[in-house]
Amino acid sequence: MMIGAVGAIGLTLLSGQAGQLSLAHGFFLLVGATSYSVLSGTDDDLVGLGLNPLLALIGAVAISALAGVAFAPVAGRVRGIYLGVASLALVFLGLYLGQAAGSLTGGTSTGRAPATFELFGFSFSNEGTLIVAGVPLRGTERLWYLFLILLALSYWLAKGAVGTRIGRSWRAVRDNEAAATAMGVDVRRTKAGVFAVSSAYAGLAGVMIVLWFDILKPDENEFGTYGINTSIAFLAMAIIGGLGSIPGAVAGAVVVYGLPQLLTLYSTDLGWFTGSVTPVLVSSFVYGAAIVLVVLFEPGGLAAIGRRIKELRS
Repeated sequence: MMIGAVGAIGLTLLSGQAGQLSLAHGFFLLVGATSYSVLSGTDDDLVGLGLNPLLALIGAVAISALAGVAFAPVAGRVRGIYLGVASLALVFLGLYLGQAAGSLTGGTSTGRAPATFELFGFSFSNEGTLIVAGVPLRGTERLWYLFLILLALSYWLAKGAVGTRIGRSWRAVRDNEAAATAMGVDVRRTKAGVFAVSSAYAGLAGVMIVLWFDILKPDENEFGTYGINTSIAFLAMAIIGGLGSIPGAVAGAVVVYGLPQLLTLYSTDLGWFTGSVTPVLVSSFVYGAAIVLVVLFEPGGLAAIGRRIKELRS
């Protein structure tokens, strides 16, 4: 859910704050995941630079941002559904590159293991003994707290950007490009900037994916970890949470990625799922229905509902 929240924050900035539709989040996840694995990798059989994991993480985010800037000329020429279709082409490009660049990704059969993340000599793995309040913290727990820090930092940066001149320029482009130009906003530069920011967030989410699963494995088809279904899931998070809302993006990630986990944990006790009816399938129907309900009855999503509840209490 935290990985989803980081990626959803980036997409809600792009689609909600700046009004640019994108279905390419899966591609930028792959860019971030591959960049970290290559920059930090030490495998003799694959390309690896052996950089410090923290530098590799920063480098992966920067490379993902540059990939977003590279797509900016297309974003500057088209908009709306045409931009969404154009961005979707990047997912298929990522599918091809992931399979073709085996020296970078390790290929679809075996993939490659990323370097263990370390921060100032502290390893986020099972190495060493760390006990806090009588509870041993192994690799999984350590990564959980690392992801919590990354999510908090991502949230804070996004909230700060929305309230600045940069955020105002995003909203001006979203509302009316001609009016934004008349007010002195460089529309193409603004679009390039927001694509870079959104791609950087997706790249960070990609790094978190390979750290959590401890493997980079490119997809064998377009419906894998970095495929169309993932891009749609991130868009669903942004819509359900409320386009443009940073807290809403986090809430949307909880619904889209948290519900399958919750149903899986309690599927045996509930006795609801038999045969082809799985928790993942039911969750897909639930958040698909949630999107329809949000579009029809509450375009502001969960964020707007939260604001209404807050107003009623006050």
